[in-house]
Amino acid sequence: MIMKHISVIVPSGSSIVDTIIAPFNLLQMANAYARRLKGLGEDQFKIDLVGLSLEPIVYQGLFSIQPTATIEEISKTDLVLVSPISGNLEQEIENNKEFIDWIKKQRIANGTEIASLCKGAFILAETGLLNGKSCATHWTAHELFRQRYPAVKLVPEKIICEDNGIYSSGGAYSILNFTLYLIERYFGRETAIWCSKVSEIDFNRIGQSEFIIFSGQKEHSDESIKKAQLYIEDHYGQRLNIKEIADLVNLNGRSFLRRFKKATSNTPLEYIQRVKVEAAKKKLESTTDTILEIMYGIGYHDEKAFRTAFRKYSGLSPKEYRAKYNREMAFS
Repeated sequence: MIMKHISVIVPSGSSIVDTIIAPFNLLQMANAYARRLKGLGEDQFKIDLVGLSLEPIVYQGLFSIQPTATIEEISKTDLVLVSPISGNLEQEIENNKEFIDWIKKQRIANGTEIASLCKGAFILAETGLLNGKSCATHWTAHELFRQRYPAVKLVPEKIICEDNGIYSSGGAYSILNFTLYLIERYFGRETAIWCSKVSEIDFNRIGQSEFIIFSGQKEHSDESIKKAQLYIEDHYGQRLNIKEIADLVNLNGRSFLRRFKKATSNTPLEYIQRVKVEAAKKKLESTTDTILEIMYGIGYHDEKAFRTAFRKYSGLSPKEYRAKYNREMAFS
């Protein structure tokens, strides 16, 4: 049996140590179980922590990780896990620019599959390999990602995204669900299910919609659109008319729609729905108001339309969301 190879990148600069160690440990667990399951005399994969040097990297001033190999030592690998970066993303991209050419070379020369974890998507996008492809990343970085990589199709609701051997994942500890997905892909479903049960990680969770906190996309310079956004956020409980909002900011209808979409990545109607749904989520989390009372309070009068919009932006029905996130309901 020819042993295959997995490279888990150890970024220079700032990262969250768990997001490197946890996938590495899950992969090691899968390796050991698959060896027993198949009666093999050796592991299927060699798994390396790959750094720019063999010097330990210290994260958060407390934890260090010792790379087991450098990029110069890895001429061919079957899978690269691009671990997350954190903090000032532009600075961290610069800190890790040597990885960018290495990842690109692995893909082009060897057909290596690439998987970015959380904000590791920024490193992967820098290679150009994501251009024209779909990608997921942490919801807190969506706006910056869109601005920086307009040629990449961001899929904000996804935890797991795959496009022709290039994988990406949503944020934070959803990388554990994503690692199980990769384990199924590389080691088989039985091994992935075993790892899921032993680690008590949901096996088939694929969306991050319920975790997104919508706070409005205002990282743009269109002051007229910002004024419209603030108006929507201050008056979401009322019936909102898009033409009237356009008139309020002195824009004709067509120009308002075009500029709003460009600035926020949402149509005005989508933005209104998201603001209303976020308000409903807060009420469902913290009050015992009935679902109909909450619906009317945020300006909906059609129950079907409300439930459809709520599920679209939260991934759950209002009843499911309340059962999961309202402490009083959860422990009653």
